[in-house]
Parts: sequence; C-alpha cells; structure tokens
Amino acid sequence: MQKTPLPFAALCLLACTRLSSAAAPPQPLVIYGDDGYPPYSYVENGQMKGIYTDILREALRTMPQYRVQLRPVPWKRGVLMMQTGEAFALYPPYALPGERPTVSYSAPLLTEHVAVFCNQEVAKRRKLASWPLDYRGLRIGVNAGFLVGDAAYHAAVREGTLKVDMAKGTRSNLLKLMHGRVDCYINDRLSVHWELQRLRREGQVLPAMLAIKETAQLASQQGYLGYGPVLPATAPYRADFIARFNLALAQMQQNGAIRRIVERALQH
Repeated sequence: MQKTPLPFAALCLLACTRLSSAAAPPQPLVIYGDDGYPPYSYVENGQMKGIYTDILREALRTMPQYRVQLRPVPWKRGVLMMQTGEAFALYPPYALPGERPTVSYSAPLLTEHVAVFCNQEVAKRRKLASWPLDYRGLRIGVNAGFLVGDAAYHAAVREGTLKVDMAKGTRSNLLKLMHGRVDCYINDRLSVHWELQRLRREGQVLPAMLAIKETAQLASQQGYLGYGPVLPATAPYRADFIARFNLALAQMQQNGAIRRIVERALQH
C-alpha cells in the first residue's frame, strides 16, 4: 500500500508552535467516548476500552502538550454535548454535516463495514447472491436502534419482503442466529467477529449450533473524533490539538499501528 505524505500544513503548525509550547505545562482536556459500542468504544470494569479508545490513547501518547482524560458518556447525551460545545470532542460519530452543522471532524479513525450474516442451513437452501432480492421472506435479525444505512434494506422492509426481528445487542442476535431463530443478521462486521470470539471463550458456541456465514456487505461508514463548535475563549488550543491529532493519525496509518490495534481486539 502506498504511503500518504504527512499533511504539510500540520507539519508547519507543529514546527511553529513547538518552541512556544516546550516549557508550558500540559493542557488538561476531557474527550468523551460512547460508553456502549463494543468493540469500538465501551466501558468495562469502570474503564474506557475498545478499538477507538486504543487508537486515541496511542495517538495522544505522541502529544505530550495535552493531558487528556477519556470519559464515558451515553451516546445520545454525548452527541448533544458535542453539538452544543459542552464537550470539546466526542468519539466515534459518523460525519453527518447536514444533521450536525456545528460539528467538525478529525481525519477518519477507521472504516466500519455493515454486513449480512446467515446461518449455514439457509445459505445451503438458497443462493444468496443478490441483496436483498435473494433474501425475500427471510427473518432478518437487527440490533434495536441500529442504523443499517442501506437504501435497499429499508425499501424491502417497507414493502414487507424482509421480516425484521429486533433484539437488544449483538450477543442476543448471534445466539438467535446460531439456534436458527432468525435466518440472517445485519450488523457491523468487527462487532460480530468480536462477540463470536467472546462466546467461544465462554463456551457458549456448541458444535450443535448452526454455523454462520457472511453473505453480503451492505454499507461502510468511517468513525471520527467529532469536535464541538469553535469556542476560542474556552479552548484557544483547539486548532493546535486538531492539527497534532490528525498528524498522529496519519503516522499511525503509515506505521500500521491502527491495523495492529484492530488485530489485537479480535484476538482477545
């Protein structure tokens, strides 16, 4: 993969501010993260964890000018705090400039992929080559509140050709899928593989359960660090932080750090 040169503007900004900030104490800062979005951002034993959390922590290690606390928040509350400027930054919103005109975004942290997973018996009975045409009449599991982000899915649901069965959480839906109580399940790919690993470690995936297979990819979205409105009186460091953080992300993309974080998450 060809490496992308680091942003020239960011390099210039860092060079100009290095001398002036060398003797200054670190700027304390709070960044909020979704408290319930495993494996990307979640709370475990009172600590923020997840792929996005690890990406932020590694990037922030290269930014000694800032002493950052990562603090969990329920997602809807966090989005409101970000939009109003009560929160300096929140992770990991998708870029929705039309819906969130007061928010600006970092460079992308990671690309998430929404996919369809079906149990093996359904995949044997049907040729699932065309989405959603070949899935007509099937029971499709979806997490309650999950935004599928695929126009063909929403059209098929409106027409009644897909039967949607909602349940709370990835684990519940995967167990229903493996027991044959739904035919297919739509969710983020990494979330599915991460939860399957946990189920296997806990001994909840038994040989008698139906195997599952990814049959279609529906959509892709990128997660970001979202910044609230410009508040120069309370956050005069905002532009400097954004430039340094984007530079750190570019370096992590180049040296493979983000890929290694994802691989570690799926091994745990």
